[in-house]
Amino acid sequence: MIMIEVKDLNFSYGKNKQALNGLTFAVKSGEIFGFLGPNGSGKSTTQKILTGILKRYGGTVSLLGQEIGDLHTQDFFKKIGVLFEFPYLYTNLSAVDNLKYFASFYDKEQVRDVFELLKELEVKEDFWYKPVSSYSKGMRQRVSMARALISNPMVLFLDEPTSGLDPAGTVLFRKIIEKERQKGTTVFLTTHNMIDADLLCDRVAFISNGNIAALDSPQNLKEINSNHRVIINYLYQGKREEKTIEALELKSGIPFSYDEIISIHTQEPTLEDVFIKYTGRGLS
Repeated sequence: MIMIEVKDLNFSYGKNKQALNGLTFAVKSGEIFGFLGPNGSGKSTTQKILTGILKRYGGTVSLLGQEIGDLHTQDFFKKIGVLFEFPYLYTNLSAVDNLKYFASFYDKEQVRDVFELLKELEVKEDFWYKPVSSYSKGMRQRVSMARALISNPMVLFLDEPTSGLDPAGTVLFRKIIEKERQKGTTVFLTTHNMIDADLLCDRVAFISNGNIAALDSPQNLKEINSNHRVIINYLYQGKREEKTIEALELKSGIPFSYDEIISIHTQEPTLEDVFIKYTGRGLS
């Protein structure tokens, strides 16, 4: 089932300020879809249109088979969860009070247990009832993720979800995102973090200057743009040596003399290398 379908999407902020130039893509049910691009490329504009924040766009945008513009606002927002790049919480309220407040917008049978969510996101119990203003950036990000998940959304929009997290928090978020996918949740992920995209996404779209420059799985993009060479480190006559050869040469065995193979590494590009190749720009 197609959960998000975008056809010929155009958007302009005014004269000579064209942000999107005919984007077309679709996101399947249960898919983690990465939307990657440098600042000013159009990814935030696209996400704002998909989440119903921006109107007046050209083309068609549908969620669950219905044009977003035709959806009643209340029904629409009950189906999606959104994690904004900057935590959107009431800082004078505690984590528990924030989540109970946002949960009140949904039907009781739809919402998740506040305390179970806080435990899953490893928010320290000592902080549950303290005002959010006393939290670190990483702690606020955890509570913001709980806010996005509180309604058991069918489609989850994540904008820089691991921003501000330490390595342990980043790994935790990846596990939670994968767990959501296993439940059948569709995830639309915008990020500058190529490692997150590579590890999590079924497919990624590279957007640059309001256009999609490439769209495929991370692995396919890396393989297509590989030079198909391998680097072999080995020992021969007591010396450590290194050779770079074409991968196909390995079909008939190691094509040189050696005493011991230490390592064999492909020269496959990183996802960021591929992005720069397609767009000519980095992700900053």
